[in-house]
Amino acid sequence: MKTALVLFAEGSEELEAVTVVNILRRGCVSVSFAGLTNGVLHGSRGIMLQPDTTLDAAVNHEFDMIVLPGGQPGTNHLKADNRVLQLVKKMSAQGKYVAAICAAPSVLAEAGLLTGKRATSFPTCLDDYPAVMQHMTAVVEDGKLITSRGPGTAMDFALILLERLSGAAKRQEVEAGLVR
Repeated sequence: MKTALVLFAEGSEELEAVTVVNILRRGCVSVSFAGLTNGVLHGSRGIMLQPDTTLDAAVNHEFDMIVLPGGQPGTNHLKADNRVLQLVKKMSAQGKYVAAICAAPSVLAEAGLLTGKRATSFPTCLDDYPAVMQHMTAVVEDGKLITSRGPGTAMDFALILLERLSGAAKRQEVEAGLVR
């Protein structure tokens, strides 16, 4: 079974996190929804979410993919957390999928993963990283780095993540069940 780690910080975008977790679980991916801290966390829109585990507990496991939702101040919390930066670097070096949406591609840029790479993000979030080749499409893939623009592209992003982990047939099966 394929595995994914979806991180959530205080102030992360709920829609992006929940959409990814939901779609991947529908596709039979084992998802660990990990909070940067223990307990209930408030998303960027004030919705309270209870992650399944913590980042400290999750780092001892292997995953096929890591996903970072955007939102503020959640992205700033992810970017300021050395555990997150080290983990995305490690997973990228291991050839694993590293994905981020909305403001969170800036975390990947901060970790040095987007230098000379194609990526997208919420408008202006990558402006401080001139070495990133910015695109304005809903989802951009550069090797195993996958980025997306924001809450409005969360479904497309999640379905592409599922397809990369489990194949086109599984994506089609899940997408058909969504009546999209």
